[in-house]
Amino acid sequence: MSRRAAGQSLLEQLRGTLIVSCQANPGSPLREPYIISRLALAAEQGGATGLRIQGFEDVAAVRAVSKLPIIGLTKTDRAGTEVYITPTAAEAVRLAELGCEIVALDATSRPRPETLTEMFAAVHAAGALVMGDISTLDEAQAAYEAGADIVSTTLSGYTAHSRAGSGADWALMDELREAKLVFIAEGRLNSPADAAQAIRRGALAVVVGSAITRPDIITSWFRDAIQSEAGKD
Repeated sequence: MSRRAAGQSLLEQLRGTLIVSCQANPGSPLREPYIISRLALAAEQGGATGLRIQGFEDVAAVRAVSKLPIIGLTKTDRAGTEVYITPTAAEAVRLAELGCEIVALDATSRPRPETLTEMFAAVHAAGALVMGDISTLDEAQAAYEAGADIVSTTLSGYTAHSRAGSGADWALMDELREAKLVFIAEGRLNSPADAAQAIRRGALAVVVGSAITRPDIITSWFRDAIQSEAGKD
């Protein structure tokens, strides 16, 4: 089976399903590869069909215990660029070598260390698919032109030129659907109703992270809601 055919088969496997992002910020009590691997197994037990995992150590830990498709990425601060998610081909290739079927990387229009075309080609040569994390319709179109296999709405609201909002970017999903671009929905999908809405808006699949795997963040949502209500007295 050709790489393109295998890639299409994998994406069809993910159609209409839930992908769970298992990540923990520095300083979180969950910030250990073993714990991330347990979160991944819990997500798999709950019905996830794929996992989005950040960092080489976490990817290796999850790959050792799960056969689900992994969308791998890194988060790296670099001088001279705002590009943060998998900013270099070397990082992207390493993720593929660790067993990630899909490598996610920043595909926004911001200045970057390496071109998208170069990075996409490197990932494909390493045997993985490319997920372009975008924030606008124009970026999605450019990512596909550069060779992306799939795009995701991950970075909407995180670039200066995209819509800011407290909830999911439904308008971007509508634009992608109307442009007949295949996409995965990700970003501020905080409830089962949001996930279902993303599918109705045309998403191939849905990635949910914080609302499932970050109890510190979920706790803060409840705390803020309670404090807001209590403050009305």
